[in-house]
Amino acid sequence: MALDESKNTDTVYDVDGFKYVVDTEFLKQAAPIKVDYLEYGFKVTSNLQLESACGSCSTSGKCC
Repeated sequence: MALDESKNTDTVYDVDGFKYVVDTEFLKQAAPIKVDYLEYGFKVTSNLQLESACGSCSTSGKCC
């Protein structure tokens, strides 16, 4: 999750005054994507399966 401006290849959602910009191709792989506000940040969940050798970081096939 990062701050970004929308591009022609993005899908844009406006939910409760927050603007969410998601790359359309990525959305096809990860849908549904859920963003929850927590007391100290956000939690993002999706159906995207990361192939990682270690579960403590979000690397793809390598440990941190």
